[in-house]
Amino acid sequence: MHRRNFLAHTSTVLVGAFATRPRPAEYIIRGGLVYDGTGAAPILSDVAIVGDRISAIGTRVDTGSATVVDARGLAIAPGFIDIHSHTDLVLFVNNRAESKIRQGVTTEVVGQDGSSIGPWTDARLNTTRDSYAERYGVEIDFRDLAGFFARLAREPASVNVASMVGAGTVREYVIGNDDRPATATELSRMVRLVRDALAAGACGLSSGLEYVPGAFADLRELVELARPLAALGLPYASHMRNEDDQLFAAIEEALNVGRLANVPVQISHLKAQGQRNWWKAQPALDMLERAGASGIDVTFDRYPYIAYSTGLASLFPVWSRDGGTDAFLARLETPEMARRIERDVRDKIAKLGSWDAVQITSTGSDTLRWAAGEKLGALASERGMEPYALLLQLTIGDRNNAGMVGFGMSEDNTERILAHPLAMVCSDAGARAPYGPLGEGSPHPRAYGSFPRLLGHYTRDRGILTLEQAIHKITDAPARRLQLAARGRIEPGFFADIVVFDPATVRDNATFTNPHAYPDGISHVFVNGVPVIADEEHTGATPGKVARPTISQR
Repeated sequence: MHRRNFLAHTSTVLVGAFATRPRPAEYIIRGGLVYDGTGAAPILSDVAIVGDRISAIGTRVDTGSATVVDARGLAIAPGFIDIHSHTDLVLFVNNRAESKIRQGVTTEVVGQDGSSIGPWTDARLNTTRDSYAERYGVEIDFRDLAGFFARLAREPASVNVASMVGAGTVREYVIGNDDRPATATELSRMVRLVRDALAAGACGLSSGLEYVPGAFADLRELVELARPLAALGLPYASHMRNEDDQLFAAIEEALNVGRLANVPVQISHLKAQGQRNWWKAQPALDMLERAGASGIDVTFDRYPYIAYSTGLASLFPVWSRDGGTDAFLARLETPEMARRIERDVRDKIAKLGSWDAVQITSTGSDTLRWAAGEKLGALASERGMEPYALLLQLTIGDRNNAGMVGFGMSEDNTERILAHPLAMVCSDAGARAPYGPLGEGSPHPRAYGSFPRLLGHYTRDRGILTLEQAIHKITDAPARRLQLAARGRIEPGFFADIVVFDPATVRDNATFTNPHAYPDGISHVFVNGVPVIADEEHTGATPGKVARPTISQR
């Protein structure tokens, strides 16, 4: 441990921020530039921690018996809030949340893209329970958000967790994977399930309209499911129905949900995907600005990369996936349908530019792991196969469980979107680790590098944002959007979720060819007043809490 980071105790009196004599500080972060999260210019100051809260901020906070972290020459920021994360059940596989906490992420917002931890049918619960028991030796003993939150309270992780409720998960519970409208009775039941999740502490409703079964929801269904959010002021977050050729129509649909249900709208991972659609990025931003001016409360998020990550099945048309995996695989074996499917897939590849715009990230089957990390075009050539035939081999052989990265966005648009005033920044990834079962496969590097990449590459090196603007997008902005009380700022009385980093050296090291790599420049991370990262090393602490919106605690 470096001497300048943890100094010996001294014996002076704490000068607190309260009228009455405060409890002695347990930790003092000394002499750093404090970025409070609001977007204001930084101030040179100390930050004192008592219990799980920030107790004082000042230029001469005395040490008393506190442990001191020397932050001279460094930045002190609120813990980063990943507003679109997929770190949920993996916390029971490895509760250290290695790839996220080392980026400075202290709160994960899960339940995204229409898929949340419950409510699960018996079949879904049994499938999930059997999979986690067989693969990881982990018991899944809950079937909804209330049970998930209770388990996290008993077995905390290194990060805080908030969750939305997934509209697709609710639809699957009531209707299944069939492509048809909900009946009035079914829709009423679905709305009750959304209300139950909100009562348990969900921080919004998410939809995944490119995925089964969420893709089968119509506007009426989405509006009705979103209506319970209105009284709470919580957002409807949408992975929209389309992010390429029909981008404008998809944005209009998301805005209409917000307008008709009278709820805030959060566009998930905004992009203009495919080279022939790159010109749409600025008009899309203009649409959102006009919507805001008209009274719709709309913001969006985006990860700082030009490639997205999803299931390999996303290359296939939604209609072909109606009814679930068995029905999908059967269509691939039916000549007339197979020809239609192939035409649609080849058109999707044309949007991306080439078969090498698709990189396999993971497979469910051990016998297919040779494909992980490889690009489809190059791999097909190496194996003497036509790329579409290889895609079918992987999809059928893996029973639709393979994952992919698609290189579909432009760098200019990525910078334009990240810098926009309505933008927040996310990872769109789950926690990983370079060891154990979470080190398998070749994931998108955003699981390890999103936040240091924002602070280093885009803010320091490219200069698209000031540092205070960048920090605001990943702290106070998402906390206020989700009504996460007393998080997202460096302020007395707020939870002591704090990141200490070096603006001159912070950088991402994960790449698409070597994704399991921790970042540099993030020396200390506190979660609820407990050091989880100290001198760039994980302490093993797991002080994370369930983060519920303010309204749920009234």
